[in-house]
Amino acid sequence: MRKSVLISAFLLFGSAMTFAQQAKYVFYFIGDGMGINHVNGTEMYLAEKQGRIGVEPLLFSTFPYTGLSKTYSTSNSVTDSAAGGTALAVGEKTSNGTIGMNSDHTKSLESVAEKAKKAGRNVGVATSVSIDHATPASFYAHQPSRKMAYEIGTDLAKSDFDFFAGSGFVSPKNKKDAKAPDLFDLYRKSGYKVVRGVDEFNKLKKKDDKVILIQKEGKNVYSLPFAVDSKEDDLTLTQITESAISHLTRDNKGFFVMIEGGMIDWSSHSNDGGTTFEEVIDMDNAIKKAYEFYLQKPDSTLIVVTADHETGGLSLGRGNYVMDFKLFDNQKVSQSELSTQLRDFATGNPSVSWDMMKDFLASKLGFFSAVAISESQEKKLIEEFNRSFKSNDSQKAESEYFKDEKLAALAVQILNENAKAGWTTNSHTAAYVPVFAVGVGADKFTGVMENTDIPNKITTIAEY
Repeated sequence: MRKSVLISAFLLFGSAMTFAQQAKYVFYFIGDGMGINHVNGTEMYLAEKQGRIGVEPLLFSTFPYTGLSKTYSTSNSVTDSAAGGTALAVGEKTSNGTIGMNSDHTKSLESVAEKAKKAGRNVGVATSVSIDHATPASFYAHQPSRKMAYEIGTDLAKSDFDFFAGSGFVSPKNKKDAKAPDLFDLYRKSGYKVVRGVDEFNKLKKKDDKVILIQKEGKNVYSLPFAVDSKEDDLTLTQITESAISHLTRDNKGFFVMIEGGMIDWSSHSNDGGTTFEEVIDMDNAIKKAYEFYLQKPDSTLIVVTADHETGGLSLGRGNYVMDFKLFDNQKVSQSELSTQLRDFATGNPSVSWDMMKDFLASKLGFFSAVAISESQEKKLIEEFNRSFKSNDSQKAESEYFKDEKLAALAVQILNENAKAGWTTNSHTAAYVPVFAVGVGADKFTGVMENTDIPNKITTIAEY
């Protein structure tokens, strides 16, 4: 009898331990394009702003468990966001350009988000870019090409997930079939409430089961503004994270939510150092909201932070064993916004002179005052100014997502040079990316791992 009692007690204790180790609440943050140097560089930038050499840690870099992830796809040593996002979503590698399917597009692959939904959890997918972009799409869609934005959008309606958020949708209408339903009509018929901005979201009642949160009417559907460009009425990643937590905790089911800092990649494609560091800070601010939740429920919450790939080949230092990252603090706008404002400034001043343009660059980047400009650098700026605004040369500086004025791109390049931040490419690299974790099961995210290991570990820890 005593032996039987002991065995029963052991089994009960084991069950209790298993239950205690289950992650009922899972936050999965993906910094698109965020390599190790993006994180370290941001921390050195923050320290230099305080007037010292060293690092000022981001919250997520202080998480107790860290690792490294490999990012190659089945088709390329250097992954794109579709294959990278799919690997992080489904736990299986695929070919570049593919969303939620195997490499030869013969089979749809179930994502960790879809598994969470089947397990009875509330599920959210959120991003700072469009909801149909490659990384968020990988968690709910199954399409042979990331370019199939409308088809990806229709998969959202089939997902039955509880919360989506981002800037909007790039193809709400089917360009190939005029009779196909508008995505917003499809979402409404599928039981989704589409809300624009946090004010509208905050007016929702608890009974609104499924929500799509996007920017206000008239805002950019492709992405939120860069953090450095954000205005008071713009939707932010922090607001999106707060809204996700609010909506996904409306009952006691538990939740899984993927939140992407998508604009880290966009600024890195432009080799825009100051904007990139501010984007990493912006994602860290969103992670702080998740961490506040974790502190309330440390025994049932897991937070994992990683990236799909590195963008730009960012290096910290350009010779002479010095850096001057505090110069980035003089940058008031992103390269993209600088390009827009520069174009508007020149258009509004048809007889614009170089002296006028110098004052403009001083106001936006601190040039010729806080940021010393050499004679050779000024010569390059003058040559580009004359080419772009005096001889009507309409050539642009093209990156993955922007066509900027060449003068704007040159000015940002010079700021990078003076700050001693280097870039090797306008595209992705095959570099390892970091993994950070805190909470239930966080100790599993250490060492060097495949990107596919991450969702598989989450699935096990959360018992989906």
